Amino acid sequence: MEDPEGGVKPQFDGASAAGRKDGKKSRRRKGKRGGQIRNAAHPASHELSGNAGQPARPMEDAAGHPARKRKRRRRGGHGASQELALRPQPMEPAGVAANAARSNGESPSSRRNRRKHRGKRGLQGRPLTSVKPPHIQLQENQVEETARAAVAREMQNGAGVGRKGRPEAHAHQGDRQAAEHAWPEELYAALDLGTNNCRLLIAQPTRPGQFRVVDAFSRIVRLGEGLAASGRLSDEAMERAIEALRVCASKLRNREIRRMRLIATEACRQAVNGAEFLGRVVAETGLELEIIDRETEARLAVSGCSSLVGRETRSVVLFDIGGGSSEIAVIRIGDNRFSRLANHITHWTSLPVGVVTLSERHGGRDVTPDVFEGMVREVEGMLGRFDCPEIEIAQTGDFHLIGTSGTVTTLAGVHLDLPRYDRRKVDGIWLSDDEVSAMQAKLLSWDFDSRAANPCIGPDRADLVLAGCAILEAIRRRWPSPRMRVADRGLREGLLTDMMADDGVWRRNRNRRGQRAK
Repeated sequence: MEDPEGGVKPQFDGASAAGRKDGKKSRRRKGKRGGQIRNAAHPASHELSGNAGQPARPMEDAAGHPARKRKRRRRGGHGASQELALRPQPMEPAGVAANAARSNGESPSSRRNRRKHRGKRGLQGRPLTSVKPPHIQLQENQVEETARAAVAREMQNGAGVGRKGRPEAHAHQGDRQAAEHAWPEELYAALDLGTNNCRLLIAQPTRPGQFRVVDAFSRIVRLGEGLAASGRLSDEAMERAIEALRVCASKLRNREIRRMRLIATEACRQAVNGAEFLGRVVAETGLELEIIDRETEARLAVSGCSSLVGRETRSVVLFDIGGGSSEIAVIRIGDNRFSRLANHITHWTSLPVGVVTLSERHGGRDVTPDVFEGMVREVEGMLGRFDCPEIEIAQTGDFHLIGTSGTVTTLAGVHLDLPRYDRRKVDGIWLSDDEVSAMQAKLLSWDFDSRAANPCIGPDRADLVLAGCAILEAIRRRWPSPRMRVADRGLREGLLTDMMADDGVWRRNRNRRGQRAK
C-alpha cells in the first residue's frame, strides 16, 4: 500500500542482525524498530488513504517471508508475539491501538528510542509527522469554529475595536500575537514643503534605527519663486504647491497612519503671506502644516543622516543646501556616542540663501566663471559671520563632510555617469575632494541646454545646480576635507526617525525579539 505522502513504505527487511542479541543496538536497528512502533501505535494515519476496515499494511504469511525471519531473530526470539503483531488486524481506534502496542511488549528502551528520534527524518527522508486521531481532530476543529464565531460576533457588535477602528488584541494567545506584530504594521508619515520641493514619505519601522518606505512622493513646486524680490509667495507658486499637496493628502487618506508630521520651511518663514497660504492649504487639502524654525531644521537634517556617520568618525560638518536657506551643523563625537546624533551638535547656522534665491540674484541660465565666483564670495561672507572654532583633526578619517541636498546628489549622479538617476547608487557614496572639484568644473563648462539634457539634472534643475555648487564651494573652503559623503535623505527621514524613536518602536521590537528567543 502506498504511503499517503506519496512515497513507498519500506518493508520490514534489511541487513541481517544475527548475533546482535547482546543488547548492542545499531543506528539502523533503532530506526527500523522506531518505524515499526510508530506504525503500530498510529494506524489511523493509514486509514485516511485506504478503505475503512482494511488493514493498515497488508502482510503475507510470515512463514514464507524471509524478512520476517530475520525480524524474529533480531527481536531475540520473540517470534510468536512478533508474528501476531505483523498479522493483518481490523482497524481499531487510535487510543486502543496505542495502548495495545504498549501492552504487547513495548520496552522502556523502545519508548526512549521513539522519543529520541521524534522530530527527525524517517527512512525515506520524510519528516516524522504525527497525525492526530480523527475524534481528537474533530473536537479541536469544533473548538476553533466556536472561537472564530465568538470573535466575529464581538467585531459586529463593536467590541474589540480600538483606536482608529483597528481590532484590539483578544485574550491569551491573541494578546501576545497582537503585541508582537502591532508596532511594525503601523505607518508613519513625514511631509516637507520647502522652497523648491514638496516631498512625502510613508514608512514603517523595521530593525533598530531603520524603516521601510511604503510610499513616497516628490515634486518640484518652486514655492519660493520671486520671494526674494517681492517678499511674498506668488499666486502661481502657491497653486503649484497646493496641487502637489492634494496628491499628498490623497496618499495619506488611503492609509492608516499612526503618527504624522507635516512641516514647512524657509519660504513660508520669510513670506509675509506665509500664514495666509497655510490657511488656504488647510481649507483646500485638509493638511495642517507647521512652520519650523532654523534650529529644528538643522537638527532634523542631522537626524536623517545619522546612519551615514561611521563609528570611527570624530567630527563632521553636515550641510543641507535648500531652495531658500542652507543649514550647517558642526558635530563633534567623543568616546561616548549618543543614540541620537543630533545631541552631538556643538555649533549650527542657517544661511538665508539657497539655490533658488542665489540663482535669482546672480542668474542661473548663463553662468560664467566670474559669475560663479561672485556667488561663492557672497556665501563666504555669510559664513564669515558664523562663530565656530576650528576643527582639530588628529588623523585621517576623523573628519569629513556630509552633504544632503539636490546639489550633491546631482554631482554624484554626474560623476557616476548614470543614464538615469538611481538613489540606490548615490545615497552613501564617497567623493574625494578632487572628484568634487572636477564635477563642478565640468558643470561650469556646460551651457544651459547641456545641463538640461543630462538625465541627473533635467530642465527643472538646470538653472539651479550651479548656484548650489557655489554654496558647496564656499563650505569646502571654510572646512577643507579630503572626502565628502553624499546623502540622498534629509528632513523627511529625520522626522520619521525622531517620531519612531519617541514612540519607542525599535526598543519594543527588540524586547519582543528577546522574549521570542527565550
